Amino acid sequence: MAKQTILTQEGLNKLEEELDLLKTVKRREIADKIKTALSFGDLSENSEYDEAKNEQGIVEARIAEIEATLMNVEILDSESLTTEQVQLGNKIKLKNKNTSEDINLYIVGSKEVDMKKGKISDESPIGKACIGHKVGDIITAEAPAGLVSYEILEISK
Repeated sequence: MAKQTILTQEGLNKLEEELDLLKTVKRREIADKIKTALSFGDLSENSEYDEAKNEQGIVEARIAEIEATLMNVEILDSESLTTEQVQLGNKIKLKNKNTSEDINLYIVGSKEVDMKKGKISDESPIGKACIGHKVGDIITAEAPAGLVSYEILEISK
């Protein structure tokens, strides 16, 4: 049995939109590229054809990956989220004990990670260290620079 993927409703919507785009627009674009490349004749020296076929393979692999994810998805119920202790789906505010810098993070499933938006996986070192802890707790996580300690300042939905 495939691993259950936990997504927020927003994450599910993004995956479904991407799947729709790939199946409609991208497939058509690639089919047009292949058709155009075929019109150039000799396939043995046709780099446009090779490139279009490679792109087709990448798109088809991504479609299969998304479809497999959607078959084993569990939607995170934001109504059942609590702010007693950190869990998947919570937004948290942490204070770096070394630099006194505050950071805001959103704990999401591994398929929704977006560091630019502060979305970290529950499987990441910081995410894993925070899960189950409460406001005021000090957690320690392995970072590229070594161990870093954070204080949990806030937990929200």
